[in-house]
Amino acid sequence: MFKRLRADINAAKRNDPAARNKFEIWLTYSGVHALSWHRLANRLYRMHLKLLARMTSQFAKFLTGIEIHPAAKIEGGVFIDHGMGVVIGETAEVKSGVVIYQGVTLGGTGKEKGKRHPTIEKDVIISAGAKVLGGFTVGEGAKIGAGAVVLKEVPPHATVVGVPGRVVRIKGEKPDLLQEKLDPNAEEIRALKCRIHKLESALERLTGEKFECTQDELFPVPAQEAESNDGEMNEEIGKEGLEE
Repeated sequence: MFKRLRADINAAKRNDPAARNKFEIWLTYSGVHALSWHRLANRLYRMHLKLLARMTSQFAKFLTGIEIHPAAKIEGGVFIDHGMGVVIGETAEVKSGVVIYQGVTLGGTGKEKGKRHPTIEKDVIISAGAKVLGGFTVGEGAKIGAGAVVLKEVPPHATVVGVPGRVVRIKGEKPDLLQEKLDPNAEEIRALKCRIHKLESALERLTGEKFECTQDELFPVPAQEAESNDGEMNEEIGKEGLEE
């Protein structure tokens, strides 16, 4: 337990430029306090004192603003910076060297059973407000951008941003990914055209009538011409009204 505490303090000293000395970290860093309380809660949970373990975790949440389920597996050397609003779920696993900023959620996507929270490999950085949801793995050395919502596995040394999260860098280089080439609007239009073609074919078989679009239907009158035509019609209607 004390070995992991030393690893947590060293991780804070290594990752936080504002940290002046280890004694100050031990006294004042809520992330270190939350992890220390979690070690105790986790031990109680493994001893099948689950109610007492949950009470301990909730007490730690009240003190630090960080909620960690007693069953979560967290190695030594994890740094939770600031930490307010951090939530770590029951089946989550966090390896050493991971840095977690405030507002991060390591959660699930529903009421599924079994492994439903993520596994965070070594040296991953999860930025403020990011949500990692599901029972997949975030690869070693990956970086999750602030506010990202990650719903699928992340390869090692990748950078993920956006909602939903997508990989924009792997080892500092932009990957040639299919997800960046697909235009969702074009895909939707293609699907609609395919459906329309099938419906027309079915109607032709039922009615025997050939369905073809006229030139005017394919290329409607431009907006400017339509406006001028509307203006001319309004003038004609006005003249007829005066004559009457």
